[in-house]
Amino acid sequence: MHIISPILLGLAALTDVATAALSAGCGKAPTVTSGIKTISVGGTQRQFTVRVPNNYQNNKGYKVIYGLHWNGGRMEQVANGGDTGSKNWKYFGLQILANETAIFVAPLGLNGQWPNTNGQDINFIKAMNDYFDAGLCVEKSQRFSIGFSYGAAMSYSVACNLPKDFRGVAIIAGGALSGCSGGSEPMAYFGIHGINDGTLPIASGRQLRDKFVQNNGCASMAGAKEPAKGSRTHITTAATGCKAGYPVKWAAHDGGHIQAAADKPAPEENGEASWVGPEVWAFWNLPEVATPK
Repeated sequence: MHIISPILLGLAALTDVATAALSAGCGKAPTVTSGIKTISVGGTQRQFTVRVPNNYQNNKGYKVIYGLHWNGGRMEQVANGGDTGSKNWKYFGLQILANETAIFVAPLGLNGQWPNTNGQDINFIKAMNDYFDAGLCVEKSQRFSIGFSYGAAMSYSVACNLPKDFRGVAIIAGGALSGCSGGSEPMAYFGIHGINDGTLPIASGRQLRDKFVQNNGCASMAGAKEPAKGSRTHITTAATGCKAGYPVKWAAHDGGHIQAAADKPAPEENGEASWVGPEVWAFWNLPEVATPK
């Protein structure tokens, strides 16, 4: 009979537990509160809205979720659930699902856009990361970005530029508008696109998706099924063979250039009935993604 030392058992157990990457703000009184903030980035004043959980505790690491607005959009539209103030569509439907477990951020693009000229918007994201890490308790391996249209393009740029700083992205009706510096490392990736998109055709969404299919070592998704026109449904496909911790999902829907796609019989864009938020939240909370790395 072999007797295994309790010390060896403990060491073995430790190898199976991911170490949390907590920020410098953990264990301290928070210096960041909910509301509109302004910081200087490269000599330019940049603005964003932040929402700190109501039950915030300084001894636990929180997810940080960025919600990036569309062309001509405003940060308050993301934070408040669109112009109608839908409680179920705040931060693309994710705030209500998070149930006070995440810090939410809605940055404002210059002139309502995300051109990322000379990396200016990536530098803005970096500066906000530093700001939250210093003032709040952040689980640094659990940062995510979601956006629609131009905001999706910027979230894609985040995936390309900041693979060590972000865990996953969700790209809703995106295109390559904000650049992709680097772009060779893996990232948990969820692409969402309408087959009838006349602004950024679905081919652009497939192209962005396939970049991370390759980066993540997944099998090709060229044959992923997409719904028929007029079906008012969506089809979500998970890539196979991806590197551990770096899944890829693709959701094609029978709709146009919209952010809150909903299947029939709901209206075409309805934040109350949209499947987008629940599917993205479930993806980011897969055990292989939600585990600190």
